[in-house]
Amino acid sequence: MTKQPRPVEELSIWADAQAMLTKARKDGVQTAWDRLEAQTPHCTFCDQGLTCKNCVMGPCRISTKEGSKRKRGVCGADADVVVARNFGRFVAGGSAGHSDHGRDLIEVLEAIVEGHTDAYRITDEAKLRRLAAEVGIAVDGRPEMDVARDFVDACYADFGSRRKAIMFTARVPEKRRALWAGLGITPRGVDREIAEMMHRTHMGCDNDAPNTLLHAARTALSDGWGGSMIGTELSDVIFGTPTPRFSRVNLGVLRKDQVNILVHGHNPVVSEMVLAAAREPEMIARAKALGATGINVAGLCCTGNELLARQGVPMAGNHLMTELAIVTGAVEAVVVDYQCIMPSMVQAAGCYHTRFIDTAAKARFTGAIHFDIHPHNALEQARQIVGIAVDAFAERDPHRVDIPGQPVDIMTGFCNESVLAALGGSLDPLLEQVKSGNIRGFAAIVGCNNPKFQQDSCNVGLARELIKRDIMVLVTGCVTTAVGKAGLLMPEAAAQAGPGLEAVCKALGVPPVLHFGSCVDNSRIIHLCALIANTLGVDIADLPVAASAPEWYSEKAAAIGMYAVASGISTHLGLPPHITGSKTVTDLALNGLEGIVGATFMVEPDPVKAAGLIDARIAAKRKALGLPR
Repeated sequence: MTKQPRPVEELSIWADAQAMLTKARKDGVQTAWDRLEAQTPHCTFCDQGLTCKNCVMGPCRISTKEGSKRKRGVCGADADVVVARNFGRFVAGGSAGHSDHGRDLIEVLEAIVEGHTDAYRITDEAKLRRLAAEVGIAVDGRPEMDVARDFVDACYADFGSRRKAIMFTARVPEKRRALWAGLGITPRGVDREIAEMMHRTHMGCDNDAPNTLLHAARTALSDGWGGSMIGTELSDVIFGTPTPRFSRVNLGVLRKDQVNILVHGHNPVVSEMVLAAAREPEMIARAKALGATGINVAGLCCTGNELLARQGVPMAGNHLMTELAIVTGAVEAVVVDYQCIMPSMVQAAGCYHTRFIDTAAKARFTGAIHFDIHPHNALEQARQIVGIAVDAFAERDPHRVDIPGQPVDIMTGFCNESVLAALGGSLDPLLEQVKSGNIRGFAAIVGCNNPKFQQDSCNVGLARELIKRDIMVLVTGCVTTAVGKAGLLMPEAAAQAGPGLEAVCKALGVPPVLHFGSCVDNSRIIHLCALIANTLGVDIADLPVAASAPEWYSEKAAAIGMYAVASGISTHLGLPPHITGSKTVTDLALNGLEGIVGATFMVEPDPVKAAGLIDARIAAKRKALGLPR
């Protein structure tokens, strides 16, 4: 008997997603939900982190059952060692992803300095000079390019092996830096920590689970305070520091009368050039000659977030909307760089007239049209890509086009600089609201969405519960689209907040949920926590703050959670990583880290219960600081 598919209403909370899931079934397009169903039930050994393939004496599956002969692998590793090894490599993978993103931005700045590109330029010279001065580079009276050249060298050095600490650890409160030094987890270099994690998890090396996990923390810190932070800061220098603005979100941002180009991935290096090419008069004239009224560029996932924050480009969707955007039949091209791009999008595009175009040597997709984009050729390549999309418009079948719903307005463009500017250059007005209890604390909701959950139910549910409790929410990445579609990224959403937060938001004209950028921009949030802690003269772990990744799925999310906890920010997860096969590792994550780094992980799939856990944490921190409940 053929198993009937689940009702689309159970898969997503969104009407646009439900409509496209229905259309996908009619059009014969397989989606992530279909593939999850085919993969269920999952292997319980893998789910608990109890499989090891690190050598060819295996693969091994470790059993924790009493009397089992498989309590140890061929090499003798037990459940604790295998789980810790796997989690360490998982964190290393995530740290590598976001930090390599940062390295790409260094290479673009280097190309600008060396005169190898005309397409890119330094947009925020003032920020470049502030950053350079912050890390000890002389800036007074020096030409812009000389300062930039020295800053490029400083950034590259953070990826090496010769430093005792990466440069932005100077932003971290002194108490936290001393704690890291005592534990031996001060991040020294991005590549060094990742390589050492791979070494430690080779057979015959680190076979003490807590020790392996401490290095996982060090590896993640090298990303959060190193690679990711460099990626964020250099994106601001090159493309501009975000400022508050309005935009729109959901599949309704696609246009029936225009050439629709979706940019997808994580790095703005490519998407900024695609946007620039799409705005050129010659390209728009070419589109009009084919019957379109113009060219519409919209974003998916974090590349979309980058353009949203800086350029106000609308967002079509988040991770689980990427296939469904193609199913509208209205997309001429999807242009991708790297990370979080489902290989299935190539097959989905093949069901329509959509061109799927990849642009990075490190992220090729079988069946895609490939462009090898570098700083010296980026704009010319982008023009060719936009030309392909424009030509595809002539092949669109109007009878297969279905763009569901109307776009929702959102407010975007928040960052540390824009927050400080709104407060007159000082955090004191904000901290006064915290001290009074109008804002009881802050929670960052970050990460992905995962087909194991009803799409965005936890992301939106948690945000709504927290603002009711006068906890201001900061969001990045895929959560942005979720809360935006729910109307929480507009000032009017203050009416859904508690009375204290509502009053603050109305006075400032801001939403109770602030968009802080892409996933790499979580580095903005830990930096903001450091700024607040330094202002108050306390450690980050003393602050009434928390983080959450309710519907996470990726290695990068694990690295983010790890560096948040190691920085002193307790972090909620909607589901656990693959560690539950080890009582030692699980107990350390949920309990032991509190006594080591002053923060911990919390796991709870229910958003209301999760809000209660975060609320209790914030209440305890307020009490310890002598603030009213």
